[in-house]
Amino acid sequence: MSQKMLAAVLHKKEELRLEEVPIPEISEDEVIIRVKKCGICGTDPHIFKGHFPAPFPLIMGHEFSGEIVNVGKQVKSVAIGAKVTADINISCNHCYFCRVGQKLLCESIKQIGVHVDGAFAEYVKVPQGNIYTLPDEMDWEKAAYIEPLACAIHGLERARMTIGSSVAIIGAGPMGLALGKLAKLNGAAQVILTELNQSRIEKAKAIGVDHVIHAGQENPIEAVKELTEGRGADFVFEAVGSSYTYRQAFEMVRRGGTLIAYGAAPADAAIDIKPFDIFSKELTIVGSYAGSYGTWQQAIQLIKNGLFNPHEIITKTIALEQIIEGINEALYNKDVIKIMVGI
Repeated sequence: MSQKMLAAVLHKKEELRLEEVPIPEISEDEVIIRVKKCGICGTDPHIFKGHFPAPFPLIMGHEFSGEIVNVGKQVKSVAIGAKVTADINISCNHCYFCRVGQKLLCESIKQIGVHVDGAFAEYVKVPQGNIYTLPDEMDWEKAAYIEPLACAIHGLERARMTIGSSVAIIGAGPMGLALGKLAKLNGAAQVILTELNQSRIEKAKAIGVDHVIHAGQENPIEAVKELTEGRGADFVFEAVGSSYTYRQAFEMVRRGGTLIAYGAAPADAAIDIKPFDIFSKELTIVGSYAGSYGTWQQAIQLIKNGLFNPHEIITKTIALEQIIEGINEALYNKDVIKIMVGI
């Protein structure tokens, strides 16, 4: 194996360069994965534009699949040649949050492709404890969608969605669509999705969302209330990451309902909230950050058994050499839903 690899390195805000860098060195309990596919997540353009806190230089990319090509001396759980993906969340395992089962809140959490080098590269290193082996028959693109699907599953878990409920989702990007599909699988009586882009509206209809509202042609808040006998939805997922749509979410949720802050807004974004409304309506507000623990196994099983098909959401695959164009397309072309990078 060569000692150099091709990687997309973000040196500072909006300065992404394709260059040769050393292949990562591994410790005794780490593995090297030869990356096959890596999805462009909505977080990646945020990092690229400087809206999401991340260190520089950084190799982005955290939705990946690949084959193990090297292992450390203490690695026993996986072997060279295994088809794998990886939980991107590297936690300390000994702080308060890790010990109460909240590794995403670890005091020293590092995420592959966000805080440490990721998979917009030919190779990526991962601790053996974060590895998940995959069925031989699962294709690389489906395997690379396990990470975002695990995130969406975590969102449903955080919501504690009940069977027979109404669910409103703001935004038909890849995560909004995944949430819609999962809500139906989890027994939602009606799933309502609001979106501005016509291509995404058509995709939402195609994957079986019950009601799709064109937010540019009708008032989405009034439309959701009309579909829920004037109450508002039992559960509302904000899956855009915009202050404007977060304000909409507060208007869409019924009294006694649950609002899930799912979309990653810029770190400095803010909205005005009336505490009295939260108090008097007895609202439940939860955040959902990433997938962890069992959500990875659940995502693998859903894809393996044909209950969730990532190909319904993937728009196209590009080469690593096209990564800059791909990031910009994810930023500005809303007809594109999910771009995979083939490496």
